[in-house]
Amino acid sequence: MSEQITVGVGAGARYLGVDRVIDLGPLHPSAHGAYRLRLTVTPDLVITAAEPLVGHLHRGAEKLFEVRDYRQVLTLANRHDWLSAFCNELAVALAVERMTGMDVPARAQWLRALLCELNRLMAHMVFLTPLSPNAAVYREGVQALMEEASGGRIHFMFNRIGGLREDVPAGWTSRVADFLSTVDTATLPVDFEKLQGLGVLPHEDALAYGVTGPIGRASGVDFDLRRDDPLPAYRALGFTPVVRTGGDAAARVRCLLDETTKSVELAAACLEQLPQGPVNLRLPKAIKAPEGSVYTRVEAPLGTSGVHLSSRGEKTPWRLKLRTPSFNNVQALSALLPGTRVDDLPAVLSSFAVIVGDIDK
Repeated sequence: MSEQITVGVGAGARYLGVDRVIDLGPLHPSAHGAYRLRLTVTPDLVITAAEPLVGHLHRGAEKLFEVRDYRQVLTLANRHDWLSAFCNELAVALAVERMTGMDVPARAQWLRALLCELNRLMAHMVFLTPLSPNAAVYREGVQALMEEASGGRIHFMFNRIGGLREDVPAGWTSRVADFLSTVDTATLPVDFEKLQGLGVLPHEDALAYGVTGPIGRASGVDFDLRRDDPLPAYRALGFTPVVRTGGDAAARVRCLLDETTKSVELAAACLEQLPQGPVNLRLPKAIKAPEGSVYTRVEAPLGTSGVHLSSRGEKTPWRLKLRTPSFNNVQALSALLPGTRVDDLPAVLSSFAVIVGDIDK
């Protein structure tokens, strides 16, 4: 005879009226928020059904966007996924640039691609740290480079409508190249035997839930915007994504490691082809997008980050809807958790990269 229990994940979960708190280890990025899982389990604690219960960290970002001008929106846009700040800013900036017909300078486009890959590398290292503590060394190294370029350690605020706030410091590109030469995933040992066969997400379920990013590609979803809808710099680089078919916790972690290697390669290629020139456009005092709507998207560390911007010709958006990867991805827990033992939940959820603020946007 089955019973129903509710488990909580993340900081503050014990205050949500749950039966058990799942600890994902120190410094796990999902621990900054909290969500619940309503589980149906057998007497020997094997999960037969799962339902993610979210909404405990509601950010209200989309409503806040509507009362801020486009420059101010960028300040908020980097916060819902605190590990993808640069990519979040970029998605909004691209929407405004396309609506206004701006031609962003080539150097800014290449620097944006470079910084996106450094942002991806940083995010993957944070998710890998609880599984392989050596990843913290690489995370600190890339975060220091992002801080040197932008002045921000987490919320970078480096994108601007029309390009970047300013050029990178003198000598920065050489320091990036030196750092990239030290990154080696072989120094990140992971106990894959403990993860093998756990939390399998079938390919058809990943498609049905709209799962993107490393979680989707670990289940055979061959989709990556860096190839399928590339920004100009990625179009010149000729990117091929890493796709695995196992769909289990081990495959998801392997995808993070594989994508780390890919990001190092892409960042190094950006450095080699980085052109000279300006990094931004001269803008009017007030930016007003023309009446209409546009949808833009970028490949953020966790998957597709999209922005649907609707404008009535004012200096503030009439509607700015976010398509965040974690919101779609977390729903797939309903498909991958049945058959998992409750005791294996920490291992499965540690491989399932989501940011709670990105869910409760």
